[in-house]
Amino acid sequence: MLACWMGFGLGRVAQAVEGEGSAAALQAYRQEQAEHQKHPRDTQAAWHFGRACFDLADYATNNAERAEIAGQGIAACRAGVARDTNSAPGHYYLGLNLGQLARTRDMGALKLVDEMEREFSRAIALDAAFDYAGAERALGLLYRDAPSIISIGSRSKARQHLQRALQLAPQSPENRLNLIETCLKWGDRKTASLELKGLDEIWTKARADFAGPDWTASWADWEARRQQARKKLEPQVQLQAPRH
Repeated sequence: MLACWMGFGLGRVAQAVEGEGSAAALQAYRQEQAEHQKHPRDTQAAWHFGRACFDLADYATNNAERAEIAGQGIAACRAGVARDTNSAPGHYYLGLNLGQLARTRDMGALKLVDEMEREFSRAIALDAAFDYAGAERALGLLYRDAPSIISIGSRSKARQHLQRALQLAPQSPENRLNLIETCLKWGDRKTASLELKGLDEIWTKARADFAGPDWTASWADWEARRQQARKKLEPQVQLQAPRH
């Protein structure tokens, strides 16, 4: 159903770091919540809390919990962009938290898609490079996975935004992995192979650029997805009938 694709690839963190990641996300949530409550009219405090809500919602164990956390992030970001319509992070994290909320619904998620599209598009117009081209990345995945008949799904738009994310932030493994996975999803093995080669070329430098505990969960995710893509792109062995 529709809810299954609304996580933007964020629910695949390896089990080995899940406990550590959820603890860090909860700590960040509490810190940013306190700061937001202390400065309720501060736009930056609002989107910082929205970011923390989005991160914590990814570790929710059930739909009710995810919806509650995402709802707090949505409320904070809505208030922030109402005060400052030019806050790219505010629009971006509003869109992401709407995505978390959509994960808790089936066909009801369709009602949120148009608003997500607007928020990501607004964030791109204001600062397309923010969060390593995060809004371009999110919008591309939204176009890729949304139904094309009853919603906004579009292969051409998905490819456009995912490629744009990679152009803006080529150093991000996430951007290239998204494009590799999309090409595999569409059966474009040639492009997927070329992008995997590009990923291999930046891998060592990315390890240095994205270092530290804040990136531990991301690296567990990226490693698993890289290996999965490599496995899918391995030459298929043609089985021949035994000769007599």
